Amino acid sequence: MRTAVFALGLMALTAHAADLTQVVTEKSQIGFVSKQMGVSVDGSFRKFDAQVSVDPAKPEAAKARFEVDIASIDCGSQEADSEVKGKSWFNTALFPKATFVASRIRSLGGGRYEASGPLSIKGISRDTVVPFIVRAEGSGAWFEGNFVLPRTQFKIGEGAWSDTGTVADEVLVKFKLFVSQKK
Repeated sequence: MRTAVFALGLMALTAHAADLTQVVTEKSQIGFVSKQMGVSVDGSFRKFDAQVSVDPAKPEAAKARFEVDIASIDCGSQEADSEVKGKSWFNTALFPKATFVASRIRSLGGGRYEASGPLSIKGISRDTVVPFIVRAEGSGAWFEGNFVLPRTQFKIGEGAWSDTGTVADEVLVKFKLFVSQKK
């Protein structure tokens, strides 16, 4: 049923035959879930920017670049926010942005896709695969997905914080982006 709904939505979106280029940030969100001593901790980033170009008729030709303002992190308390902005964690004074550039988009069928390209955090770049689904809505579409970020590969949480028994290495990054036609 879900696949049929997606197919109908994508057909409707394709009928518009216009590129989707405008990420509507006020409707969109980027969040994460980490685990500290086995307890899930939710957070989000309040500021991010994206340049996207998606032709619904040729999604594999899409281009995307996402930039997250790391200092806009919200971990649920001012104390936690201050800590993770520091040198041992994100070191936002030296590395204020994280970027992901989708150099390849691949259809997995059934409305599922995969974007791959370099993810750069703290001056470290790693090839990353980001699975997502697309759901058409009006003259735009929702792009939703998540991926696991191995934080120690990016030196997020150095020194005493590098102990994965205290803070898990795997951080689930979640996103829900609404992309529309440029107005």
